[in-house]
Amino acid sequence: MPALAGPANYDQLFRQANDLMGQGNLDAAITVLKQVPPPGPGEEGDAFVRSRMQIGRLQFAEKDYRDALAAAREVLARYPDNSEAKNFVASVQEVQEPRWVAFLKDSLRFLPRLLKGAMMTLLLVLCTMLVSPLGGLLIALGRISTFRPLSALCWFVIWLFRGTPLLLQLFFIYYGLPAFGITLKPLTAAVIGLGLNYSAYLGEIIRGAIQSIDRGQTEAAKALGMTYGQAMRRVIIPQTYKRLMPPIGNEFIALIKDTALVSTIAMVELMRSADQLFNTYFNVTALVLAALIYLAFTTVFTFIFEKIEYRAGIYEHR
Repeated sequence: MPALAGPANYDQLFRQANDLMGQGNLDAAITVLKQVPPPGPGEEGDAFVRSRMQIGRLQFAEKDYRDALAAAREVLARYPDNSEAKNFVASVQEVQEPRWVAFLKDSLRFLPRLLKGAMMTLLLVLCTMLVSPLGGLLIALGRISTFRPLSALCWFVIWLFRGTPLLLQLFFIYYGLPAFGITLKPLTAAVIGLGLNYSAYLGEIIRGAIQSIDRGQTEAAKALGMTYGQAMRRVIIPQTYKRLMPPIGNEFIALIKDTALVSTIAMVELMRSADQLFNTYFNVTALVLAALIYLAFTTVFTFIFEKIEYRAGIYEHR
């Protein structure tokens, strides 16, 4: 079929090709687009570039990578600096690579940014692990106190922070407190939110462990002349360590995953870094790498807590 010349005829060819593509007849559409000839001396090549790039995309859709590359290289042969054709050739070549090679390349490209976010996640976990056990112990002691106002206050704290979502608490601390004249940085808001939430949960865990110790232990300590504080510090609380380790270990494993929620308050940690990379490149490798990093963190912490649990109950293994 003879090639048509002139912009009007080119437009007619493109309309015809679009109609054929709409009907799902891609081969016929490619045949029509090939009728657009290369530009002659002094002629503009917009129609030629457009036709060859459309041919390349259609052949790419049919997984005919060899002909797709040939169409793009026709453009580069006449216009070596054409960025669209260059990017298309790179994309086709990337698709033809083995999956493990593409995954390795993507990993090398994404890991530096993900590891930077992972360090922020680790910082949040360590800060919360320092704050929440102390807060949980104070809440637990207040909860079992005979001083009713203190016990009621600690009950209210537990009721509030266990009964509302952690995400809502983070939102209130970061976005809500400025309405009361209190503006916090993302890291500070995240540590406060996670610390309060996990202190409430650990408070109930520690309270249960303390109350599981036989009351005879307290009476024996008092018989030796110990005060309530001394009995707790020297007799009761040390006996709770073995019972506390499994539930506290579970809470801190959950904490590693819950740090992903701070990405909603402008905190750039592991989850937000992965989300930004995915939205930029639409590449699922970023999410896979983030999952592997979370798994590495939880595995290491699980191993550490198992060792601590064994050491806390070592007397039982003799």
